[in-house]
Amino acid sequence: MKQVQVDSDLWWQAVLARDREFDGTFVYAVSSTGIYCRPSCPSRRPKRTKVTFFLLPEAAEKAGYRPCLRCRPNQAELYDPQTRMVQQACRFIENHDQDDALTLDVLAARLGISSYHFQRTFKRIMGITPRQYAEACRVSRLKRSFRQGRDVTGALYEAGYGSSSRLYEKAAARLGMTPGTYRRGGKGISIEYVISDSPLGRLLIAATEKGICAVSLGDSDAELKAALCSEYPAARICRGDDRMKRWMEVLLAHLSGCRPDIDLPVDLRVTAFQWRVYEILSTIPYGRIQTYQQIAEALGRPKAARAVGRACAKNPLALVIPCHRVVRKDGGLGGYRWGLERKKSLLEKEKETSSHSDD
Repeated sequence: MKQVQVDSDLWWQAVLARDREFDGTFVYAVSSTGIYCRPSCPSRRPKRTKVTFFLLPEAAEKAGYRPCLRCRPNQAELYDPQTRMVQQACRFIENHDQDDALTLDVLAARLGISSYHFQRTFKRIMGITPRQYAEACRVSRLKRSFRQGRDVTGALYEAGYGSSSRLYEKAAARLGMTPGTYRRGGKGISIEYVISDSPLGRLLIAATEKGICAVSLGDSDAELKAALCSEYPAARICRGDDRMKRWMEVLLAHLSGCRPDIDLPVDLRVTAFQWRVYEILSTIPYGRIQTYQQIAEALGRPKAARAVGRACAKNPLALVIPCHRVVRKDGGLGGYRWGLERKKSLLEKEKETSSHSDD
């Protein structure tokens, strides 16, 4: 069976032409709006730098995008048999609320193919394994239950966890805190922050008692503080002390080229996969770059370049975790959570500083 491969240039031309023949072949997501569409969507064309392509609507949604209400891309008929097969598997996983009964063999048998072929095809199209997709669905149901006011016990069974021990076993990586704390919106966490001017605009550093939990770049203090409060809606957030100011001095020295290496304590609340990506990013030397594909290969997952890109897009620690040093295979900048102009400036400054130090 022929495999569908991502052809970014061809697909971008289809988006520009609003070509209906490509509906059901892929969807495109726009980072500035958080929405994904069919190729033929009549909406205004986005900038190419804001667009990411996905084979399946489910893959776009797991990356955090919402379906366009105008073109309804999640209702398009899929043409590729393998993509349809994976979508069927996703639908079954989403509607299955048992904790352990949903095995790879059960799914493969339901689709009438071998477990090996199913696992390989699912991972190629979705960027994650069926087990990881099932876990993501359970966590989504859990969060939805919390937002609806369910208590922890009721929410965990409604989400499909067979026992409270299974839930707490995965909570730190998936929620960034215990389920009870998440339900309370992070209540009980104390976060301090400082904001300073920098060569890239306003720079915010926020930290818990364990270490830095956020480093953000923006155009205004109000924008940066609002984003921090949105991330931790029930935490105690206040202005920082001298410790925070010393960390700000380190980052400003780094931006000026006087301090290539950053060694600061961090308190990351991310998934296991994101943590592995960030560990590799932290090994990229100052003044050098790597591609999303190279990072995926270093993880032992050469097909996960898009997943690496999504992890970079969610990096909570600008500069400290140098996701700006990752570019596309064709040399393009790719994306950057804090704007491509800032990414370009960072890379140019690092290249200039590094070349001077080699003289």
